Amino acid sequence: MTSTAQSDSGRPVLLPGPDHPITVEPTPGRVEVHVGNRVIAESGSALTLREADYPPVQYLPLADADPGVLRPTETTSYCPYKGEASYWAIATEDGELADAVWGYEHPHAAMAMLAGHIAFYPDRVQLTVG
Repeated sequence: MTSTAQSDSGRPVLLPGPDHPITVEPTPGRVEVHVGNRVIAESGSALTLREADYPPVQYLPLADADPGVLRPTETTSYCPYKGEASYWAIATEDGELADAVWGYEHPHAAMAMLAGHIAFYPDRVQLTVG
């Protein structure tokens, strides 16, 4: 059974468990993120998050992304397992890819290792692991 608490904002805080497993491990090899022909992030320090039945997600250190292409947006979302997510747009030569990147600046304690990392929607970028 999943453990439930409440955050300071009164939202539920859930802990991963057998009914909703979440694991975070270092990604073997490098991860590269491209938009068109441009590399916008690359890292040898990425993390692979596996959550329940969802596809794995690569979280890269924010410091390993090109700061010239990321634009913070006002969009937020909430995950009871991870916390409140902030979003960024990716600036391209053809305009912006709105809310294509997200991260947890202050994740819940069980997911503290995600602090300072960002993830990219795979339908908005080309992401390779290898």
